[in-house]
Amino acid sequence: MTAIAADAGPQWVNDLMDALGAPGAGLAIALENLFPPLPSEVILPLAGFAASSGRMSLLAVLLWTTAGSVIGALALYGVGALLGRDRTVAIAARLPLVKVADIEKTEAWFLKHGTKAVFFGRMIPIFRSLISVPAGVERMRLPVFLGLTTLGSAIWNTAFVLAGYFLGANWHQVSDIVSAYSKVVLAVAVVAVAVFIGVRLLRRREGARGTARTATTAPHPHDDHPTRTLRRPSLPRETPSGSAPRPERPAREAP
Repeated sequence: MTAIAADAGPQWVNDLMDALGAPGAGLAIALENLFPPLPSEVILPLAGFAASSGRMSLLAVLLWTTAGSVIGALALYGVGALLGRDRTVAIAARLPLVKVADIEKTEAWFLKHGTKAVFFGRMIPIFRSLISVPAGVERMRLPVFLGLTTLGSAIWNTAFVLAGYFLGANWHQVSDIVSAYSKVVLAVAVVAVAVFIGVRLLRRREGARGTARTATTAPHPHDDHPTRTLRRPSLPRETPSGSAPRPERPAREAP
């Protein structure tokens, strides 16, 4: 596959496809799922170009790359399942600026929108691999996870493989466009994280000010308080022993 190797594609991807054909492209995509920095937007168009040059079947490329995506996602699902909810919460509780309540909110959101997240997440760079981990943590039903992952991966892979197939030697134009798209997604993620950190720090600072203000205005338990004079209740006078109690004088009637 010298023609492909001479192009701008990564050498290790070319070597895999030279040695294994379409299964090599599938293996490269499986590795891309496990190691997100590996560029699927380069691997898939390159595999499409290989199919257009007659080096491998287009249908085989589509099937093997989709299978590689599902296998890689399934491995990350297993990582999330082994990690489990309790360990995830324990790890998150040790992270700065992260509260257990944040994990609980994320969990509630995923339980409500998890199917959409897994399906559409397969078409978003960076998140297309990571979305499998919370699916495993929440133990999403395996048939549902596999079905959504297969469908989302098939759409993503088919679009890029066909683009490389029809562009031929100009397949790298696809990777240029998607590289810009990936940078936008990464920038949005960075901004979201920065906003989260800023809001959390601001709330912590306001909470500290409120605590200090309460401490200065609240009376100290050892402060002096005005003393109150307690009066003993009036008791009837004691009478000498052996004598009858003195009768009370009747009230004088008014004339």
